Amino acid sequence: MTDSTLVLLIAGLLVAAAAMVLVSGDGARRKLERRAARLRAGRRDRPGAADTADTRGIRLEDPSALKGLEGLARRYLPRQSMLRDRLARTGRTISLGTYLSVNVGVGAVVALLVWVLGGLPVAVAVLAGLGAGIGLPHAVVGMLGARRRKRFLALFPDAIDLIVRGLKSGLPVTESMAAVGREMADPVGSEFRHVMESVRFGRDLNEVLWQTAKRLDVAEFNFFVISLSIQQETGGNLAETLANLSDIVRRRKQMRLKIKALTGEAKASAYILGSLPFVMFLIVSLMNPAYAGELISDPRGVIMLGVGLGSMGIGVVVMAKMVRFEI
Repeated sequence: MTDSTLVLLIAGLLVAAAAMVLVSGDGARRKLERRAARLRAGRRDRPGAADTADTRGIRLEDPSALKGLEGLARRYLPRQSMLRDRLARTGRTISLGTYLSVNVGVGAVVALLVWVLGGLPVAVAVLAGLGAGIGLPHAVVGMLGARRRKRFLALFPDAIDLIVRGLKSGLPVTESMAAVGREMADPVGSEFRHVMESVRFGRDLNEVLWQTAKRLDVAEFNFFVISLSIQQETGGNLAETLANLSDIVRRRKQMRLKIKALTGEAKASAYILGSLPFVMFLIVSLMNPAYAGELISDPRGVIMLGVGLGSMGIGVVVMAKMVRFEI
């Protein structure tokens, strides 16, 4: 068996192990959620019944807690609450142990590929594995969270309008929010269902809303929670306040679209100019490989490449900050 075949086999086994961890964790979580749903249904049939030990255990315990990588993650990972909130923003059930296992699997695969197939020293392979193991899952989680946040903002004004119509028809705010959970699509519907389920278990509405706002990290939802909190303390016409908030949220969305349209041309120019050095190097490599190879084999060429890539990276960061606006 050749080295390349061996490393591909090991990489495949690591990926399969990571997939098994993901599937088994989600399966256990789904069983727990189904059991909680059955107990909630039974509790609704008995109004006013107090929480049993089973329901409290379902809310507080995780079947994979303190086992394997989950225990290591809870023991050694820093800023666990921030990481949990970041994972929760994806809308998927990802535990700390699952996330850590993906980090380890991705890092090991990349390190093996760089070491065996790339032929680079072990130290370089370890550094590449560390960078990929930490950076790639972090980037994927951020992308999933941003995508879900975008869907949430697209539906949130309609959810506020539904609450306003419920308040004007005489429904209490909790029933109006329950209607949002039933009728709105995810992720807005799932978030409001989670809020109302927590309220049915006896938690304070204001506390649950603030915890949801902290986890979502969406400014528009923070405005919504602040409006409800102020109305509870001072009174007033909540329907009119939320109607104004819905209009503000839509105006903010329109402003984002305008900014995106105005900066689109500049971004396209930056993409074209930034890709030109790489395209030209690829063309020269195809036309005259020996000439282009000097840039990689000669130490002076490697230094020039490093300086060039570093300056391009600084330019990308500066331009990205220049076209980013806080609304």
